[in-house]
Amino acid sequence: MKASAGILLFRERAGRLEVLLAHPGGPYWAKKDAGAWTIPKGEIAEDEEPLAAAQREFEEETGARVEGEPLPLTPRRQPGGKLVHAWAMRGDLDPAAVRSITFTMEWPPRSGRQQAFPEVDRAAWFRLPDARGKILKGQAPFLDELERLLGPG
Repeated sequence: MKASAGILLFRERAGRLEVLLAHPGGPYWAKKDAGAWTIPKGEIAEDEEPLAAAQREFEEETGARVEGEPLPLTPRRQPGGKLVHAWAMRGDLDPAAVRSITFTMEWPPRSGRQQAFPEVDRAAWFRLPDARGKILKGQAPFLDELERLLGPG
C-alpha cells in the first residue's frame, strides 16, 4: 500500500487561523479549484521516516524548508486508498515565492510528446472555512483536527 506524508503549515493573522494549501500542477488540474487543493505532500520512499518524507516533500513542492515543532495529525486513508501521514507546523511562507520541482508526462495524450509540469503550480493561504471548500475531500479532516488541537481563537 502506498503512503504519502505532508506538512500542513499554519499561521495566525488578525486572530484567525490560516493554512497553506498547494494547487497541483499539470493539465488535469489546470481548471480545477474547489476540492482540488492539497497539503504539500508526496510519497514516502522505502526506508524513509514519514516525518522526514513530509519535510522533504514540502521543500520539493514549495522550494522552502519548514522548521519548527511538528504536531502529528492522525493518518488518513484517502478515497483512492492511499494513507496520508501529516504534521501541522507553525510557519510563514510567501506564496509568490513558491518554486516546485517538475514532473514529465505525455501531453497531449497519445501525442508521443513529453512535457514538464510543476508538481505545484501555486500555493495560497486560506482561512479554515475557505480551506474546507478548496482542499481535497479526503484531507479535510486534517483541518478539523488542527482546529481541535489549537483550540478556539
